[in-house]
Amino acid sequence: MPLREISEQNPTVKFEVVGEIEKVETIAAGPSVKVRTFLRKTYGRGRWRKRKGIGTVRLQNGKLRRVELHWYEAHGIGKRDMKIKDYVDQL
Repeated sequence: MPLREISEQNPTVKFEVVGEIEKVETIAAGPSVKVRTFLRKTYGRGRWRKRKGIGTVRLQNGKLRRVELHWYEAHGIGKRDMKIKDYVDQL
């Protein structure tokens, strides 16, 4: 997803995902998702899940980094509120 598209969804995001996200896991689903009410009001109804995975991102300064990403996802709505949780290594 290009940086422009991500930034339009959330102006605080300052990175672009480069390539595929690997080792995707579901952290929470259904009532375990603490911000479910916010997600429904903001993006619509769906089966919201909190997910995590490892991916390569291009930061605003142009550096490529391998990071652990966290985001919320629902079928038919897609990935929302993606954030960098931890830097795994520098490329």
